[in-house]
Amino acid sequence: MSSHHIVKDNQEPALIIANGQPCSAELMGQLLEWSPVVLVLDGAIDNVLTMGIKVDIYLGDFDRNKHPDQVLKIQPQIEIIHTPDQSMTDLEKGLELLIQRGHKAVNIIWATGKRADHTLNNLTLIARYKERINLVIYDDYSKVFLLPSKFSKYYKAGTPISIMPIGKVSGISSKGLKYELQNDTLELGHRVGSSNEAATDGMVYINHEHGHLLMMECMD
Repeated sequence: MSSHHIVKDNQEPALIIANGQPCSAELMGQLLEWSPVVLVLDGAIDNVLTMGIKVDIYLGDFDRNKHPDQVLKIQPQIEIIHTPDQSMTDLEKGLELLIQRGHKAVNIIWATGKRADHTLNNLTLIARYKERINLVIYDDYSKVFLLPSKFSKYYKAGTPISIMPIGKVSGISSKGLKYELQNDTLELGHRVGSSNEAATDGMVYINHEHGHLLMMECMD
């Protein structure tokens, strides 16, 4: 597998490959095809190089796995970014770098499926960075992104949808879901909107007034 890099500017989302559970080759290929930049975090580089993926940036504190010199022997064109600061995760450092370079959106894979603390932190980054960059996290079972205050999208009947609050979210109303919400409040640890679905083929509308609400488009 290799990255096609059909686009070379920042109009399409960059791709960050984190160090969680690897995804399928099919999903990887779909995202690679339109990614202008592929950034790989320390901890994932061995698997990525084994897969033959063309890497643009290798970032991390390099306290494990391959030394940068070994990576350059395999792909000499890779840009090496050493980030020893331990006050941020490697994923946050990668996001900061891409923001500095003018990227407006980033797709993230391999960010879930291993340590629960890493998964939870990675998902909350979607809300923490909402004013600076648009983030979408993919794995083989879900696509996760932050809902705007007014959201609409076409779905096929039965499409699994979960609406997960980060903290407390109020004033939530929907149309087109099997289990509708009417000026409801969701709060993590108390009540969430998991395991809902599109009621019919058609548009689904979800509005909310206060808080950060994640959409999880799920695939069983």
